[in-house]
Amino acid sequence: MIQPTFAVAVTFRIHSQWIDAFTKRVIQQAQDSVEREPGCCQFDVLVDESDPNVIFLYETYLDADAFAEHRETDHFHDFDQQVTPWIELKSVRRLNLMKG
Repeated sequence: MIQPTFAVAVTFRIHSQWIDAFTKRVIQQAQDSVEREPGCCQFDVLVDESDPNVIFLYETYLDADAFAEHRETDHFHDFDQQVTPWIELKSVRRLNLMKG
């Protein structure tokens, strides 16, 4: 089994009036990514325990190229276009998985 070597951690702060719509849409995005992209190994959606308007994504990919391919998919572009107006703040961290 091939192990992922690359991860992305994304933190969103969503405008409160859009949190329900965003939550539904980001969960669909996670499912689409794992089902449609062979290079997407994991796509978790988490909510901050103390602030329900903060959503955290943890995604793993076979490598950085697989993440680049993810960003070119139709479902990524559709998601990005739809949710961008709902986002107050966004932070993206690109990470390399450590082996030990």
